[in-house]
Order: sequence, then structure tokens, then C-alpha cells
Amino acid sequence: MPRIIESLFLAGPAGRLEALLEEPEEGTPREASLVCHPHPQHGGTMHNKVVYRIARGLRRSGAVVLRFNYRGVHHSEGSYAQGEGELEDARAALEYLRGRYPQLPVTLAGFSFGSRIVLRLGCEVRPRRVVAVGFPSAYRSSVVDCGVPLVFVQSTRDEYGAVADLQALFDTLSEPKQLVLVDAQDHFFAGSLEQLEEAIVRLG
Repeated sequence: MPRIIESLFLAGPAGRLEALLEEPEEGTPREASLVCHPHPQHGGTMHNKVVYRIARGLRRSGAVVLRFNYRGVHHSEGSYAQGEGELEDARAALEYLRGRYPQLPVTLAGFSFGSRIVLRLGCEVRPRRVVAVGFPSAYRSSVVDCGVPLVFVQSTRDEYGAVADLQALFDTLSEPKQLVLVDAQDHFFAGSLEQLEEAIVRLG
């Protein structure tokens, strides 16, 4: 049976949300993952290269993955809402994913702005884990230590999230937690997208 790949429109709080659902290449899903994209006012979409690699890595590890565009991005209705509305969008997308795969544990993953969204959402919904990729260290005060398993995946040369700054934050957080560094050229993992994907796969 071929794997499911669906382009969808989900009911969102500000109108419909454009989304893409993909099951693993092999086998039945053993986890459901929501992946959130970077800042909508700086070109972020669900087709961002880093988001694509995160999603593919999760699929390779056995997850069904739902990506979506925040309100106002491409075919999603509404307009940018200062991060609060985008959190609502993620909440609605997760509700859809959980409703479709109620038996599966959930991973929340996000890149850059999306990492901020999933870190906040994770404290609300208590997923299996939160995977924060390219977390911007300027927003460290927004990280709440709520006991959810956390994984940070960071470029060694991230201009928005220096390793030393992230390490200082990481050291204050309770277990379980993991910090994965990928030797890359910049925030967008230039030159190392394959390595990023493999790092996601190895998370299991």
C-alpha cells in the first residue's frame, strides 16, 4: 500500500490553514509529529529547507508528519498575529493530527520562530518530546521548564543562537533533555542539511 501524502486545508482560528500530511516511507506510523516553520514575516513557510529536512528525518524514523502554514502564509487565511495567533494555529493543527492518529504518541518540532511556538505549546499539551531546531537565544526567557522532554538541535555557527548562549540555557533545564550540535555554516544549516536530517533520524 502506498504511503499517504495529502495536501489539506485545516480549520484554523483565523480561517483555513494550508497543510501537508505525510506518512513514513515504510511501515505504519509509530509516532505523530507536528512541524512548525520559521517566522512568517521573514519568508518562513512549511516548505523551508530546514523544515523539510526535519520532516523527512522524522518520517524516516517512523513518524507521520503534519506541516502547515501559519495564518497569512501562502494559502492560509488570516494575517500575522505577533506569535500568539501562530500559537493558536499550531494548537489547531495539533488537534487535527491527534484526532486523526489518536493512538500515537506526539512529537512537536519547530525551526527558529517555530521552535519558540512548539516550546510553548509543549508545556500545554505534554507531548512525548519537543524538538527545538535553531532556537533564537534572544528568546531564552520564553522557555519554561515544565518537565517535558526537550531536544535542542543547533548549528555550531548559528548567528541567532550562539552555542554558548544555548548551553547556558540548557544547563538550567531539568532532565530529560538533549543538546545536539550540527557543524554548519549558519542559522539555516547551510552546507549541512544532510547532517541535520541524519541528526533528526538518530533521535529515534
